[in-house]
Amino acid sequence: MISSQKIVQRSRHKPLVVIVGPTGIGKTSLSLHLASQFNGEIISADSRLIYRGLNIGADKPSLADRRIVPHHLIDVCNPDQTISLGQYKRLAIKAIQHVQSHYSLPFLVGGTGQYIMALVEGWKIPEVAPDERLRSVLEKLSEAELERWLKSIDPASANRIDHRNIRRVIRALEVAFKTGKPFSEFQEKVDPGYDLFMIGI
Repeated sequence: MISSQKIVQRSRHKPLVVIVGPTGIGKTSLSLHLASQFNGEIISADSRLIYRGLNIGADKPSLADRRIVPHHLIDVCNPDQTISLGQYKRLAIKAIQHVQSHYSLPFLVGGTGQYIMALVEGWKIPEVAPDERLRSVLEKLSEAELERWLKSIDPASANRIDHRNIRRVIRALEVAFKTGKPFSEFQEKVDPGYDLFMIGI
């Protein structure tokens, strides 16, 4: 059996194992088995597990499981707080680096697709906190008015985002207004810096 330390030393990038799939399909048991075999630690990529108290229907690893294998990004904040995709990515990168710093093998495990893809595809995500006052103004506009606004300031995003997805249109406008740059400029991808081994179940 090859150790995670030897894997780290041979790779151009440090390795990251990714296990993806819907809730209740067996990601937890598989990740626990593999992480215990390969000196691993688990980083949650689930938008429900990050919140304290959201246990019902979330398939949250038990405290006993977390004593067997270290887990990260579980019970990080309260349900009345908001974790943006950019904040999650920053926390996940920090957790992965922490695991790698002591030659353990990081396992990114979860069912939230955006969390996974932001990391494995190297999404550039704007660090723009939600502006509730701006959103409340934009939410009063019609679908057609929002689409016209987006087309006028960011045609690339207007062509890519379904205009019926009001939440995404408003987010694109919010980022543009707060940064002075089109939302589409933040959609570029960079090398994530990992040797990826992905398992979909």
